[in-house]
Formats: sequence, structure tokens, C-alpha cells
Amino acid sequence: MTKALPLTEQIDWRVDTAPVDYPPALADMEARAAAIFAGEARERVWLLEHPPLYTAGTSADPVELLDPRFPVHDAGRGGRYTYHGPGQRIGYLNIDLGQRGKDVRNFVHHLEGWMIAALADLGIPARRAEGRIGIWTDDPQGREAKIGALGIRVRRWVTLHGFSINVDPDLSHFGGIVPCGISDYPVTSIAALGGNASMEALDAALKEHFPAFISRLTRCGSGLEQCGPGR
Repeated sequence: MTKALPLTEQIDWRVDTAPVDYPPALADMEARAAAIFAGEARERVWLLEHPPLYTAGTSADPVELLDPRFPVHDAGRGGRYTYHGPGQRIGYLNIDLGQRGKDVRNFVHHLEGWMIAALADLGIPARRAEGRIGIWTDDPQGREAKIGALGIRVRRWVTLHGFSINVDPDLSHFGGIVPCGISDYPVTSIAALGGNASMEALDAALKEHFPAFISRLTRCGSGLEQCGPGR
């Protein structure tokens, strides 16, 4: 009898070191999701960076595109406008929720927890904020500031898109949009907060905490453990 691989070894882990243009990344992610649904590919975590660009989610309001100084791409995910660029870690997740309870809220909740745990390893005390999307912390002026964003789409119970974490991007590039439709709070980064602003260190922290993320997601989604938003 063949012994099943541990859960995390059933999921591919890809890291690109050179910036990846948005359209081919989107096409690759969508093709992978279709292959996973068809049983022809494994689930995947893909870590990458993009050249400077803005993406528009399905709720994007044109008045929030203040200065289209970079290319603007329709993303097809939920949410509004966001910025991607060098110095920002993007995580695209093709995860099969059909095997994990078909619970999108559960997925988002544990994705947030994974990001928060990884940031803690780099010296950043991050958190969720009630009623606001994203991952938050306090900037050097004591203001609540956004350090990570999430944008998810689910097609046939396979996830697309994922998260971004600001490691050391040019924060002025966020000035061309109202990030995620939230104008009352600034955007910050690991570097601006004096944390360990190494992309390799963040990748290592994400990989370190990934087993806990995927295992807990699976247990909760399968009803083996009572957890998730509001519990």
C-alpha cells in the first residue's frame, strides 16, 4: 500500500525571482486552476513580483483611479484598485476548496492568519481590523496602516489570486489610486517599519507557517475543528 504524501508535499511551491508581467501571470494562474479542477495538476502556491501596475477588481470605482501612471489591468478578482510593483511579495494561490469544505470565508480567515504569522517572524506585529479588508499594523507615527492586501476569486471551488505584502516597495506608487477603496489610512511596508525587509526572509517565513495554514484550513473546512470568523 502506497503511503500518502503529507498534505503540504501535495502542493507545489513556486518562486519567481524576476518580475512577471501581469497578463501572462493571470493566464498561467487561470490555466492552473482549470487543470486542478480537471484533476490534471496539483494545487500551487506561486510567489512573485510584478513590474509597476494597477489592477482593478470587480468592485473598482473609476473615481478611485486618481493617476493612471502605470498600466491598469482588469483582474477579475473581488475588491477594488490595488497597486503591485517591485519590492512587494505577491502570493497567487490555486487551492482546491472542494477538498476543504467549500467555505470561502474560512479560506480568507486562515489566509489572513498565515500572513500575520509570517510578518511576526520579520518583527512586524500585524493584525486584522474589524470591518476593513487587509492586514494592518501601526506606522512610526502611531497611525493604523495597511501592510498587506487580499483579493480572492473562486472558480469551481478552486481559488485564484491571493495576497500581497509590502516588503520594500516605492510607497509613493500607491498615490495613483485609492488603495482598496480605503482613503482614511496610509499604506506602509516592512522596510518603513524597520523590520527585516528581505524578500527571501519573508518567503522563508511564509513557507515555515504554510503547513499550519493549510492543515488548519482543511480541518476547519472539513468540520473536524470548529474555527473561523467569529469563533
